[in-house]
Amino acid sequence: MKTLLHVCCAPCSIMCIETLKNKGHEVSAFWYNINIHPFTEYKARRDAMKAYAESIGLPLIVDDNYGLREFVVNVADNIMARCVFCYRSRLERTAREAKEKGFDAFTTSLLVSPYQNREAIIKIGREVGEKYGVEFLPEDFRPFFHEGQDRAKELDIYMQKYCGCIFSEEERFSNRRKKELKRMAAAQREAEQKQ
Repeated sequence: MKTLLHVCCAPCSIMCIETLKNKGHEVSAFWYNINIHPFTEYKARRDAMKAYAESIGLPLIVDDNYGLREFVVNVADNIMARCVFCYRSRLERTAREAKEKGFDAFTTSLLVSPYQNREAIIKIGREVGEKYGVEFLPEDFRPFFHEGQDRAKELDIYMQKYCGCIFSEEERFSNRRKKELKRMAAAQREAEQKQ
């Protein structure tokens, strides 16, 4: 089966590519990620994906649309629901590419992450697959998440520290700060008890 794999980054793609190939799929990758910000992060992930694809001889189609304005305009009114727009924009673009290029099916490396909303991804994937007449493969790559991350480290592939959008980066630092404040408060209480 000729399958187009939407890729969000090289580390998440590793085990998706391998799993699909092991199941007999003829895999090509597709880069389209208007959610990744700022541009330096977008470029680092895109370039890492290009280098990885080249290193394993994987055909890679790149839609190099750095979509800051499109993404922000579409999520500004409801930042908490941004992931649904994010999934839909990337999966719809992938389904359209798969249809135009004659692929039998498509899927996404988003399905490898235990941090993503798998049910929403599958629902949207099936909807856009039906719209474009291309089968969506709801593969469960999650059992291979940590193996893929370990292999990316071994291969010295750039690894991001947050999902992709500027709001997820904010949450990363916000959560870190919350933990830091809790540790500081606990240390303060301990110091006070010792006095």
